[in-house]
Amino acid sequence: MASHAGGVQTGAAPGHMHRAVSGWLVFAGVMMIFGGLMNLLQGISAIRTDRVFLVTQSYIFQFDLAGWGWVHLALGIAVVIAGFAVFTGAMWARVTGVVLAGLALIANFLWLPYYPVWATVLLIIDALVIWGLCAGPSRGGAGRAEMGGPEAGRTA
Repeated sequence: MASHAGGVQTGAAPGHMHRAVSGWLVFAGVMMIFGGLMNLLQGISAIRTDRVFLVTQSYIFQFDLAGWGWVHLALGIAVVIAGFAVFTGAMWARVTGVVLAGLALIANFLWLPYYPVWATVLLIIDALVIWGLCAGPSRGGAGRAEMGGPEAGRTA
């Protein structure tokens, strides 16, 4: 079986569809896993102790720190699981990833008064994840004729 760098295998048995996983999807999946783990650690530290975080008095959004810890913990677990699902190349995993990364982006924006640098880093990661998931291969994937290789004219 010959395979292309894009993850599409040629010469596969009929009925076995292989989804293309592009570099953008791999990037987004890895960033989701790392970002989710950072959200998870952020949630644990917020639940465990309040002395780690700085609370500014002049920020418009002020919430209970332990409550936000549970939100980040649950969101981190969901993002890590979705990050692994993105490696399948399934459209549902990409859509779920965009939704979860969007929720994480909002949560990290609201987290700014507690840990500004950490929240800013996670905001950037979440934005890159959304970009990577949206820039991945199209729903149909790249066809063999688009690959331009020796198997381009072959039919299954």
